[in-house]
Amino acid sequence: MALTVLAIVFALLLILGVPVVFAIGLSSVAAFVASSGGLDMLVPNLNTMFNTMIGDSGMNKLAFLAIPFFIFAGELMIYGGMADKIVNFAKAAVGHVRGGLGMSNVVACTLFGGISGSAVADVSAMGSVLIPIMKKEGYDADYAVNVTTHAALVGVLTPTSLNIILFTLAAGGKVSILDMIYAGIIPAILLTACNLAAAYLVARKRGYPRGEWPGWAIVARSFAAALPGLMVIVIILFCITAGICTATESASIAVVWALFLSAVVYRSLTVEQFIAACAKAAKTTGTVLTLIGISAVFGYLLAINEVPTMAGEWMSHISTNPFVIFFLVNIILFVLGTFLDMAPTILICTPIFMPICAKFGMDPVQFGIVMLLNCALGLNTPPVGTTQFVGCAIGEISVGQVMKTILPFYGSLTATMMLITYIPALSMWLPNLVRSFAVG
Repeated sequence: MALTVLAIVFALLLILGVPVVFAIGLSSVAAFVASSGGLDMLVPNLNTMFNTMIGDSGMNKLAFLAIPFFIFAGELMIYGGMADKIVNFAKAAVGHVRGGLGMSNVVACTLFGGISGSAVADVSAMGSVLIPIMKKEGYDADYAVNVTTHAALVGVLTPTSLNIILFTLAAGGKVSILDMIYAGIIPAILLTACNLAAAYLVARKRGYPRGEWPGWAIVARSFAAALPGLMVIVIILFCITAGICTATESASIAVVWALFLSAVVYRSLTVEQFIAACAKAAKTTGTVLTLIGISAVFGYLLAINEVPTMAGEWMSHISTNPFVIFFLVNIILFVLGTFLDMAPTILICTPIFMPICAKFGMDPVQFGIVMLLNCALGLNTPPVGTTQFVGCAIGEISVGQVMKTILPFYGSLTATMMLITYIPALSMWLPNLVRSFAVG
């Protein structure tokens, strides 16, 4: 009864356009009420709900301190003018290739996504700079938007990604943050290469012009200007791998480094911008932590009603072939990702599908990368499509127009996802290598 009420209320609230966090919370309350069986059990059940939300299985975890730190570091990079320096380096490095601005866009969004850790922030920061420039230089708006929104998705796999933290927490301690950070490096490079290929092929088909080669001296100077900001990734990897600090402590170091660069080195961060960065980071942190607490309640209800077990049995009836099971999981995650934002998809679906994939031989770390890639595809797919809506707003073009020419870019992301799903070494080689050195 409780599971039926949970599913029906949740679906109805989403159809009515209620924000996901409220849809999860209200459907959970309805399920607890339905399972009470009387007024005498209602108060204890609701007490269980709130204890789950704010307790050790919800928001009360030390590891969650990494969330506001990573968010704040990204905001400081955005407000501190790091985007302009990365754009200049990308244009100098690859702007001479056919469709040079498109190629520059891919490189710039990839690099900035690496230090911001947010696809939406990447589109907002880089798109506001590059999309108007591309349109002015004669590039079609749909091409400019598609290049930007798909290149920005690399940010979900980089060391500063908030979603990596969320997945490790949703995995219930079965996956380490360090393993996930290293597991995302090769897929991020692979996705960037596929995005570059898609951008080049479309640019060649449409006859976009080549840029001019500025010379190695300008490339070197622009790289030197962008390097301090890019060093945040190296700092995080080095500090965690060397055992100098935990992931949470490395996130705080990233904040100090971002603040030092913006205020002292570049001197581009004003007091007003610092206050705005603090306010934005506080707002985002509050939203994410609320979602984590409420999703913990949702996950508790799924667990006590044995949803993961039932889902595994249902999929086993369909097939016992791992290739088929992994394909089905990809389809389900993609469909859910088109209706839910990335964070709730991770928090809700990980406890359900990770055990199923593990049963058929997929390592939880590899599953984490597959999960992140599926959620990233959902970010560029209506009706939610957060990054796509932001990109379309900047490019002053409708989502419908962008969707008509999105297939080459969808293809790059889908190809990456299939390779990561069926070739474990692409995501597992680096984590295993790091573990072997640690043991040695």
